[in-house]
Parts: sequence; C-alpha cells; structure tokens
Amino acid sequence: MTRIFLTTTSLCLSLTGAAVAQTATEVLDHYADLAAATYEDSLITARMLQAAVDTLINTPSPEHLDEARTAWLRARVPYQQSEVYRFGNAIVDDWEGKVNAWPLDEGLIDYVDGAYGGPTDANQLAALNVIANPTFTLSGQDIDASEITPALLTDTLHEADGIEANVATGYHAIEFLLWGQDLNGHAPGAGARPWTDYAAPEACTGGHCDRRAEYLKAATDLLVSDLEWMVAQWQNDGAARTYATKDAQGGLTAMLTGMGSLSYGEQAGERMRLGLMLNDPEEEHDCFSDNTHNSHYYDGLGIRNVYQGTYLRVDGTLISGPSLADLVADTDPALDTEMRARLDATMVALGRIKTAAEAGFAYDMMLARGNPAGEALVMGGVDALITQTRTIERVITALDLDGVTIEGSDSLDDPSAVFQ
Repeated sequence: MTRIFLTTTSLCLSLTGAAVAQTATEVLDHYADLAAATYEDSLITARMLQAAVDTLINTPSPEHLDEARTAWLRARVPYQQSEVYRFGNAIVDDWEGKVNAWPLDEGLIDYVDGAYGGPTDANQLAALNVIANPTFTLSGQDIDASEITPALLTDTLHEADGIEANVATGYHAIEFLLWGQDLNGHAPGAGARPWTDYAAPEACTGGHCDRRAEYLKAATDLLVSDLEWMVAQWQNDGAARTYATKDAQGGLTAMLTGMGSLSYGEQAGERMRLGLMLNDPEEEHDCFSDNTHNSHYYDGLGIRNVYQGTYLRVDGTLISGPSLADLVADTDPALDTEMRARLDATMVALGRIKTAAEAGFAYDMMLARGNPAGEALVMGGVDALITQTRTIERVITALDLDGVTIEGSDSLDDPSAVFQ
C-alpha cells in the first residue's frame, strides 16, 4: 500500500492566535462529541442485534432469522459512519480489526460450498470449520474448542497464524453466520442460510446447530463488549477523547487524516476500485448480505459529518456544533464552499449506487466484467471520492497542518501492482 505525505514547514498563525485557538478547541471538543454519539448509536443497535440473536437461538424460525438479519443491517448504519474516526486516531485504528475486519476466509468458521476449496499455502486454516471441530491443531498445539466462547474467538481464532483473512470476530463473522455464503457470483441474490441451521437436532441442517448458535452468540456478545469499550474511550477523560482534543494541531491533523484516508485509499481504492479491477464479488465489503451499497454510502456520510460537525442519531436527534467547516470558512470561504460541494457530489454519486442496488441492480452485479452501467456507477463514486480528497488536501494546506498522512491504495496509485 502506498501513502501520500502532505507536510508544511510553517505553523499556521491563525491556529496559534488566542481567539481562533479557542475556536479550534471547540471544534475538537465537538468532534469528540460526534464520535461519542456515533459509537453510542453503534452500541445501541448492536444490543438490539444481540437481543434478536438471542431470540433466534432460543426460538429458531424463519421470522426470527429475518429479524436478526434486519437488526444486523440497522446496526451497520451508525457503525459505518464511525469509520472516519480511524486512521488519525490510533486507539480506533488498532481496535477496528476486531469489529470490522474483512474480507474473511469464512471456512475458518463454518461449512462452505464444496467449490470453495480447502487449505492453501497462504492459509492452512481456510477450511478449518471450528463449528464442526471441537478440537483442532494450531501452530503445532492441540486446541480444545469444545466450548465456543468470546475468549476462544479473540485469543485463538482471530487472525490465527498471523493471517489477516482468518477473521473470527466482528460484524462480518456475524453476517456470515446469519446469511451464509453468497453463491450467486454476479447474479442477483445474497446468502441464503436456512433458519434450520439453528434448529433443534432433529431438524438441524448444516450439522452442529448447537455449536453454530454458540459461535453466533459469542461473536455478538463480543461485538457488544468491544463497542462498550470504544464508547468509554470517547467519554470525558477517555483515552481517545484526550488524544483528539489535547492540542489544536494534533486534533485537526487526526480529523483530516481520517477524512482523507477513508476517502482515498480505503473507500475509493481498497473497497471500490480494487473490486472493479478484479471483477470480484468477494471484494464486496458486506458480501454475504449484499449490503455493500449501504456500507459505501454511510462511510461517505461519516466523512461529511465530521467536516460539517453534524450527525443524525438513530433516535432522530440531529447533533450539530462548531465544525471544521467553520475553521476553513474563516481562513478561505471559497475553499469551504468547494469542500461542501465536493462532499455533496460524493453523496450524490454514492446515492446513485444505493438507489440502483435497492432497485435490484446489486453491487456484485455492478462489479461484473463487461457491465458498462455497473462500472459507470462504481467509478462515479470512486472519481467523486478522489476529487473530494484533492480538496481535503487543499484544506490541509490552508490550515498549515504539518505531517498529515493520507493512506493510498495500489489500485489507485500503482494499478499494475494489483495483478502481480
């Protein structure tokens, strides 16, 4: 992965002057308030998911599986808006892999289609199927997995053997357990795991329904506890809030690093352009549920939230306050107008993808080779994100922020490397 380094040699006098420094402090305090609210909503909706999962496990039925899936989809809305707090905030970035790592070798967790394949040189555990195997060998050691617990998932399975694709926890592990594999390729349709994968022994499909329920509960309970931890980091005296608000230069650098890196390398590159280059539906962010159009949309919305200092909570409350936009408008009103326009244009482009997907043109269909309509939609989002990143770079320069690092992606910076 490549990186773009934007540095300046001088400090911005406007940020060191007493009056504007106080404004920057207010902006950073509000930024932390936005983060706290976004993670609180992520926790609220994760607890709703937890309740729906408990109901599914206790009383399996088609209706209860649908309710758990709906709860998962709702939980993604606030969480995706939180991703803009990554990159610039090490506390978030170091934690994020526990809750949102992807893509995953789902055969580590449960049964997969026969065409999926088995262990490879890259990952000997790609078809471990811990649900079907209460004991297994890992790195030469015998592992007792007779009870599937959060500790087993985090301490033993997650990124086992140091392989990032061995994702055992978080939203996408839960997604796989609710939907199963999407075996439709570029054709319409999401995963179609039957509710009987959680049924009583006499009706159980897929085998080991009791252990599958154990895994789903452990993963969901772990997601809730991980989000509880992150919410605490953004409360008064929390480590993430303290880091983000301790000084104007550092806090604003974190804000713009998060905005720029999510916009460019992560979303435009790794999540969108790469999948289109490979024409691979496995490169969808929410590949089992066919929810990728929403993941992209709410990632983009999170970036705009941080710039404008706004966030619409899940209970309908709109939070607004001192914003990065206010600082930019004080320095260069035309640049603020441009930044707002770029963010709005991105949301329009991502909204087109969302609208098309909800009308039946699923995101994995858009990724198919030789599909000009799909390519136009995806590249419309990519191009808008790149364009808004160029304006984010101009904001960084206008505020004379030193040492901002915007992460890149080979898919954007060195496309030939993708196929090597």
